[in-house]
Amino acid sequence: MKWTQLPLGPVQANAYILEKENGEALIIDPGGEGDRLVSFVKSRNLNPLAILLTHAHFDHIGAVEEVRDYWKIPVYLHDEEQDWLNDPQKNGSAFFPAANGGMTVKPADQIINGEECLHIGSFSFEIFETPGHSPGSVLFFHKASQVVFSGDALFAGSIGRTDLYRGDHNELLESIQDKLLVLPGNTIVAPGHGPETTIETEKQTNPFLTGI
Repeated sequence: MKWTQLPLGPVQANAYILEKENGEALIIDPGGEGDRLVSFVKSRNLNPLAILLTHAHFDHIGAVEEVRDYWKIPVYLHDEEQDWLNDPQKNGSAFFPAANGGMTVKPADQIINGEECLHIGSFSFEIFETPGHSPGSVLFFHKASQVVFSGDALFAGSIGRTDLYRGDHNELLESIQDKLLVLPGNTIVAPGHGPETTIETEKQTNPFLTGI
């Protein structure tokens, strides 16, 4: 599996385009600039099968409608955040000037109800729940490629903020310890913001994880 990181939108949240040799593709967290994202996918001659959301904050959902409507593909989101898509207070867009007072998105098509194996076309992922940054945060672990798409749980040298609606710092640290730090050290962490890193690097150098 190949993946491409595309920082998009007003706060440059990372969208990921995953692709297989057969042309099948998945899109993770299309946060904005839908025209740019669509153009990139078309330039690769890919066939998107679905949109996967690590969580429903505004900077990760800004281009959902444009991408979903273009390819007529389903959106996957955790059950805890179903009502965030059309609630600017919960998705945070109400507090961000560039969102012009709020962002709303139509309901998700497929609901994630827990930790499971997800199979879409030729893609297979393990889903892990990582509440803390938000209650419905999840990560998508592609074991064959040793990469985890971690959303805003873990970054290179940092962790997700917890001062937004229903954020919980202690819960986030528990999620990182129980779901991320147990992965093989060479696992690539593809985060929601910033550069890629590895589990081992974060264990050794991330100041927020000292003593975990």
